[in-house]
Amino acid sequence: MITQLKRRSNFRNAIIAASCPLLAVLSAFPAQASSHREAPFITTQPKIDGTDVYAFNSYENGRSGYVTLIANYQPLQDPYGAPEFFKMDPNAIYEIHVDNNGDAREDLTFQFKFQNVLRSIALPIGNQNVPIAFPAAGQVNAPNSASLNVNERFTLNLIRGDRRSGQAAAVSRFGTGATTFDKPVDNIGTKTLPDYAAYAAQHIYPVTIPGCSTPGRMFVGQRREGFAVNVGTIFDLLNVPLSVITDPSKINAAPNPLADKNITSLALEIHKTCLLSTRTSDPVIGVWTTASVRQSQLVNPNPPAGYQTTISYGGAYVQVSRLGMPLVNEVVIGLRDKDRFNSSLPQNDGQFAAYVTNPTLPRVVEIALGLTPGSAAPANLPRQDLVTAFLTGIAGVNRPMTVTPSEMMRLNTSIPAVPFPQQNRLGIIGNVLAGGTDNAGYPNGRRPKDDVVDISLVVAMGGLCVANGNNNAFGFGADCNPGKVPLGATAFKLHDAVDQAVQPFLGGFPYLNTPLPGAQ
Repeated sequence: MITQLKRRSNFRNAIIAASCPLLAVLSAFPAQASSHREAPFITTQPKIDGTDVYAFNSYENGRSGYVTLIANYQPLQDPYGAPEFFKMDPNAIYEIHVDNNGDAREDLTFQFKFQNVLRSIALPIGNQNVPIAFPAAGQVNAPNSASLNVNERFTLNLIRGDRRSGQAAAVSRFGTGATTFDKPVDNIGTKTLPDYAAYAAQHIYPVTIPGCSTPGRMFVGQRREGFAVNVGTIFDLLNVPLSVITDPSKINAAPNPLADKNITSLALEIHKTCLLSTRTSDPVIGVWTTASVRQSQLVNPNPPAGYQTTISYGGAYVQVSRLGMPLVNEVVIGLRDKDRFNSSLPQNDGQFAAYVTNPTLPRVVEIALGLTPGSAAPANLPRQDLVTAFLTGIAGVNRPMTVTPSEMMRLNTSIPAVPFPQQNRLGIIGNVLAGGTDNAGYPNGRRPKDDVVDISLVVAMGGLCVANGNNNAFGFGADCNPGKVPLGATAFKLHDAVDQAVQPFLGGFPYLNTPLPGAQ
């Protein structure tokens, strides 16, 4: 289908001049740093704030047939965030879910639980041993170093079926059978951790996955933030020259405001045969991440000595964070329903359907600019193109054989991975524009290089409808055609002046780069 579309239209020749004021505002649409601080409640709980999900066929040499899943948490980490830095919450559970039959219900859940072990290292001061206040008492070069004042550990269970009532079994270290893993301490600085890359690499574990004959790999720890977006400038009333953000040659004109931040990653690499359904031949999986906390919390006015003893927790786990496709809760879901979306399950996404089929975003832009209604907003209502992008997947690319419309990241595991240098930053859309062969990018999963901000701009303003054309190549329906998209091919020129493709990444697992140190 993609090949037919490329024959039918050469979009590079279809791009026409844009109205600068209009495009300037349009380029502000998704600039919320993916899912960083996207809903009212989660801003109060940064340790369980899911920020980005990546799901892609591994492109590291020698890893053909493997799928990489990454869930990022704890946004906007300053490298110098001493002395506590950014430990994970031991009273929460973090989960990566996989739907492998299209019914919008998890079939596999990878559930992480953390434990912070306090050593309370003490020094002899006079006639007393007094606990130190620092995160380490010397250099750290290996897992579970005796110099660490707090050692972070975690377990991982694979749950088949319902995430709360299904069959659970522990993921273990390949070769040893150990079921508890050490998490690397955050990058305190170069004196404490003189070679952080080598230290962190010792925490890449080969793992045995229950019910899977092929070992996988796992890494959990701090990484350099890989997401790029011109977030500060956008929200300072578009404080950037219009000539920049409407000129495709200036995609990298502005520095990435997130370039000096770190993030915490939960990364798995699993052979695709261990993720797919054994009952069907469907190669498409759906992926999303959630975090949950205990239902009740009691604050102790006189907490005992120890570590994180101020609050006592009880009751069932309640989901408070959810993320699949980037930018959905930021720019699609209405403000009053953002917390509700974070607590909801994919099988119940029908309650949010109007936000997708009848989006407010294009009309809000027209109101802000004083434009005549319909002069910029696509008129193909209900927006079947957005239903396809966000809720079902694209037919012939990443739509399951049978599908319940629901929001999650969908990946076709049968589409070959593309080496990093040849990846198109605009994913499938960029592949069509360039006449290339890269069908392995967003919205068919998401790779670190994929510029989901710019891709989402194209989709929001009807770019997929333009690609669909009058012959209904994407199967959006008769109302999705270029005549009902006022901006037409100009949508393909939109960008936020920050280039995702030039961000530094590793060539292999866990792909996201070494975190920035707190001090050089």
